[in-house]
Amino acid sequence: MSKRTMLMQGNEACVEGAIAAGMRFYAGYPITPSTEIAELSAAKLPKVGGKFIQMEDEIASMGAVIGASLAGLKAMTATSGPGFSLKQENIGFACLTEVPCVIVNVQRGGPSTGLPTLPAQGDVMQARWGTHGDHPIIVISPSTVKEVYDMTIRAFNLSEKYRVPCILLMDEVVAHMREKVELPEKLDVEIINRKKPDPTILDYKPYKDYDGDGIPPMACFGDGIPFHVTGLIHDESGFPSTSPAVTEKLLSRLMSKIYNNLDDIVDYEMLYTDDADTVIVTFGATARSATRAVKLLRQEGLKVGMLRLKTIWPFAHKAIDKLKQGKAKSLIVAEMNYGQLIETVKASAEGTLKVYGLNKYNGELITPQEIMDKVREVAANA
Repeated sequence: MSKRTMLMQGNEACVEGAIAAGMRFYAGYPITPSTEIAELSAAKLPKVGGKFIQMEDEIASMGAVIGASLAGLKAMTATSGPGFSLKQENIGFACLTEVPCVIVNVQRGGPSTGLPTLPAQGDVMQARWGTHGDHPIIVISPSTVKEVYDMTIRAFNLSEKYRVPCILLMDEVVAHMREKVELPEKLDVEIINRKKPDPTILDYKPYKDYDGDGIPPMACFGDGIPFHVTGLIHDESGFPSTSPAVTEKLLSRLMSKIYNNLDDIVDYEMLYTDDADTVIVTFGATARSATRAVKLLRQEGLKVGMLRLKTIWPFAHKAIDKLKQGKAKSLIVAEMNYGQLIETVKASAEGTLKVYGLNKYNGELITPQEIMDKVREVAANA
């Protein structure tokens, strides 16, 4: 297995991963700290037969991505806080119409214009519930530059497999850091493409569950198969309906295609959790500090572990269940925000484990020392 070794920035790894996954269309609007993704996509896509368009704003960018995907291309856009807010209506459209696409959100401090050049993890709940109504979504979060490459490919694979928007939730630290990365050759990378309809079907229905897996095969505009797409609640034909039965059937299928496949979608890492009294729950760049803190604390004889969420949504309830069945007594949720993921962790812990928050929202990364101090504080009050 041959590999390429490179010194690479996180945003650069995102573009490399996207192109390896088959991205051939990018529409975006520059915004710090994601701009390098647009710049590199503009430079690299024409070399592989792809298209780059700088749109007038983030609303149009998301719309263009949806249109490109409906026409059969793997499509991506990237943004940060304010731009992510603007994309929400069209993200909801993509969720309901089951249009595969990847949205990269490189988080920065907020709200509003906030801290454009500094890191945060304040978009955790927005990534799940930013658009209105019940809707399916997948959100994954890398902690290293190599993971940015791997998870960008995974974002496309999940999006294509389940016909759902997938959000790559990064942060400024991971996006702008540079690390040595070994990139596999293209033949060594698993690529998943959307399921296409049987060409012998005479009366194709774009939202009919032909295979019983909750994922309708997807024709593309230009294939010669006519079909209708609408942001209204629709029946199997794609045309609007206000029927309660049709509404319930559609929304149930949209959610079930995700929740029936959690073992395939949800990914996490458990470090030293077998004997841990205290477990740090974290994700993204904060996991880098947590890893260092855990190793130093264990050298001191403290039984500390880490649960790193690679998939944030759907939430890894099974991982919390494993901790509840083990020796853990306390969880510390470390996140660069005022306290978002902690509420879901508390609900999952169901009172079996004590849950504490370690929050930082001043534009600085949570340090290993701050995590170590919090662990000692929790241990002292146990």
